[in-house]
Amino acid sequence: MFLTYLIIFLLAATPFFEIMAIIPIAIVGGLPAVPVMVFAFLGNYLTISLLILFVDKIRKWRTGKKDGGNRESKRSKRAKTIWNKYGLPGLTLIGPFFVGSHLSVLLALTFGGSKRRTFVWISVSLVFWTLVLGIASVYGVDFFIGDLEDSGFLTDLLEK
Repeated sequence: MFLTYLIIFLLAATPFFEIMAIIPIAIVGGLPAVPVMVFAFLGNYLTISLLILFVDKIRKWRTGKKDGGNRESKRSKRAKTIWNKYGLPGLTLIGPFFVGSHLSVLLALTFGGSKRRTFVWISVSLVFWTLVLGIASVYGVDFFIGDLEDSGFLTDLLEK
């Protein structure tokens, strides 16, 4: 089981996969909700913290990789719209659902958010989304499939 939770931790730490995908997949797969939520949160939180800590170096690296074009991605445009409409709290609370938590943080800092305020808001956001996704996954499985213990494709796979 340690390896399973390590994989959950690493997948949650991966940009664009994060807690939004791993929590529902793991819970629907039959893994216990609380450990899944804890490991997924910690994985995502660790990389977000490192991103905020080293944002200046990451920005420098990112601008060095860009080719001459200044094309903005769809995700960046979506994040900019959220920023203009709702500010830092909106981008960090809504952004993880639409563009991912890593990109939300990077763009919040790029658009002018301070490291401290961004860290506080993204922390609140990650706790919120972890709880919402975990609770919705558990009750959704119970509602649609029945007993969560009997529905676990991941636990069946791990036992073989």
